[in-house]
Order: sequence, then C-alpha cells, then structure tokens
Amino acid sequence: MSEVGKEAPEVLEERERLLRMLAAATFIIFFQAYMVAPIIPALSNIFGTSVEKVGLIVPAYLIPYGVATLVYGLLADRLGIHRVMFASLAAFSVLTALTATAASIEQIALWRVLTGLGASGVVPLGLALVGRMFPYGQRGRPLGWLFGAMAGGMAFGAPLGAIVVPFVGWQGLFLVVGAAGAGLLLLLLPYRRIVAAAMRPVTGTLGDLFRGYGSLLGSPRGRRTYGYVLVNSVFHSGVFTWLGVYLGRHYDIGSLGIGLALLGYGVPGFLLGPLIGQAADRWGRARLLPIGLALGALAAALLIVGFPVALAPVIAMLLSLGYDMTQPLFAGIITSLGDKRPGQAMGLNVFTLFVGFGLGSLAFGELLRFGFGVTLGAFATVEAAAALASVALFRSELPSGTAKPMKA
Repeated sequence: MSEVGKEAPEVLEERERLLRMLAAATFIIFFQAYMVAPIIPALSNIFGTSVEKVGLIVPAYLIPYGVATLVYGLLADRLGIHRVMFASLAAFSVLTALTATAASIEQIALWRVLTGLGASGVVPLGLALVGRMFPYGQRGRPLGWLFGAMAGGMAFGAPLGAIVVPFVGWQGLFLVVGAAGAGLLLLLLPYRRIVAAAMRPVTGTLGDLFRGYGSLLGSPRGRRTYGYVLVNSVFHSGVFTWLGVYLGRHYDIGSLGIGLALLGYGVPGFLLGPLIGQAADRWGRARLLPIGLALGALAAALLIVGFPVALAPVIAMLLSLGYDMTQPLFAGIITSLGDKRPGQAMGLNVFTLFVGFGLGSLAFGELLRFGFGVTLGAFATVEAAAALASVALFRSELPSGTAKPMKA
C-alpha cells in the first residue's frame, strides 16, 4: 500500500469504512466470547452443576480459538485473506446459533469448542490486514479501533448477556448473536475486492513455514513481545472471567447486578482506543506499556482490599484501561515483525493471546481453592513484576524520530 497522504480521498474513505466494518466484526466476536462470563451462576442453577464446571465453557471457546489461529494465518497467506476471513465469519454465525440447541453444559462446551475453531479467522486476519493497509508509524489509531472493539465486546457482552437472558433465555442470546454475525457478513461482502488486493497469497514450502516461526521467535524483540502477550492475556482473562463470581459472592448480587457492575469494562478501549493508539505512535510504546501493565496490577490489588459495590464499574474500567494500554501496543510491534508473512505473524499473536485467555481462566479457577485473596494477590504480583521489567525490556520502542528503527 502507498503512504496515506498519497492516496486519493475516495480510497481513504473506503478504507476507513472497511476499518469500521472490521471493528464491528471484532466487537461481535468478543461479545460472544465473554457474554457467558456473568451468567455462569445462572447456568449453574439451570443445569444443576457447580460454577467451577460451568466456568469451563469459557476456556472451551478461547483455547481452541487460539490454536486455530495458527492454521487460519497460514491458510490466509496461501489462499487469500478474503476467502478465509469470510468463511470464518460464516462459521462463527452458524455455530453460535447452533449452540442454542444444547441440552446440557457438556453440549454447550462442545458447541463452544467448535465455534472457537470456526471463528478464529476473523480477528487475527483483520489485525494483519490493518498492518498491510496502514504504515507502521500510523497503525496505532486503526489498531486502537480493533482492540477497542475487542474491549467493547467484552464490556457489553458481560452486562448485556446478563440483562438479556432473563427475557429471551440463554438460547435466545446465542440466536441473536448468531444473526448479528450473519448480518455483518453481508455488510462486509462489498469490501471483498479491497481485502483481496491488500494481501496477496504467499507461496512456500513447509520449511519456509517453520523458518517463519523461527524468525518471529528467534529475535529478542519477537520473544519478549510474544511473551508479554501471553503473560498479560493470562492476567486479564483470569481476573475478568471470574470477576462476576467474585462480585456475586462478596456482594450477594444477581446476574443483572453483576452485568451492570461489569459495564465499566471495555469503556476506555471503546471510547479511547484510537486515541491510545495515536499516543503510542506519537510518544512511543516504551512510555505507555509500563503504565498499562501497572494499572492492571493496581485493579487486581483493589479487588483484594475491597470497595463499595457502587465503585465496581470503576474498578472494571481501571482493569480495562490496563488492557487497552498494552495488548494493542504489543500488536503494533508484531505487525512490524511479519515482513512477507503478516498472516503468520498475527496468527501467532492471536494464538498466544487466546491461549493466554484460556489458561488465565483455568489457572484462576484452579487457584480459587485457596480463596480470592490469594488468587488475586498472585495475579497482581506477576503483573506488577511484568510492569517493572517492561521499563527496560521495551525501552527502545520509541517513534522513529527519537530512536533508531527497531529490527525484527
């Protein structure tokens, strides 16, 4: 792609419309991923099983999603991003709707595994597409849109899931989201030509494939960035997935109250995502990453201390801001690592991200046998240590005008 300033106004406008469509698709996929978190207690009552067992339906979606991103990134590099992305969005729509046919927690978990496998070709390829459509120094804003949509989906998925279920049932919730995915697919079809032209298929042997992964993980910059994506996603998923259960146990509030309490999560990313991205482009990721990591640790620490339930949305907002000031910035770095295989690079990023989401949910649930205080303390300590280490590890991630260009 040519530089933004050299492109015709109609091309720029068309690209901005595509960006908004990609953000909408990202929003609905993350909405579906997290709409079950606040209704874990309700599903536990409906199916007569423990919240710990019901909680497994969260990683049942997230871990297969993460694993499948590796395959989708490779398929996109070989077959064309437009074919893979649109097929994945269609699979998401159909499988989400079919989840409503489940008659047990085990069947819900099975459908969520299949949905995770089918849906994971949209968001990572959308991120890779942004990496091709926008030059590195201007990717902060569009990446902010996509990660803001992720946070927004998590934010609105949590409260709306809890609010809607009493009226339409949990089955109706899945049917509505499946229909929304199908509608977005129809809206995206007119942009097929732009998507296909942005990223040409890549040929190569199996050896090239493994050399690509070796290149991504072989440099210090690649290892530390992917490593931080994993640690940060474990932290955020663990705390957020079980935040509804925490609020229910500590404040004795139902699904509706939990949903409203979680409403603050995602608001910073939804409203400020593009601005945070612009700040990263202007001042450098080195300056923002430690702050974002520290804010996440602070939110977990405040949960240990306790607070009036009326402040729950504020705590959720602080946790969300920590996410919004980290994962989009890591993705910006990764877009510069992909070279000729952007799908592979971003596929590895989302694989790491979602495997971390799944592992975080599992790890937090396992540690809960020692109580919320111990579990939150362990998560907050690791995130705080990551914040301190990031000051040195990412000190070179500065704008090109203030530092030498980073090498992959």
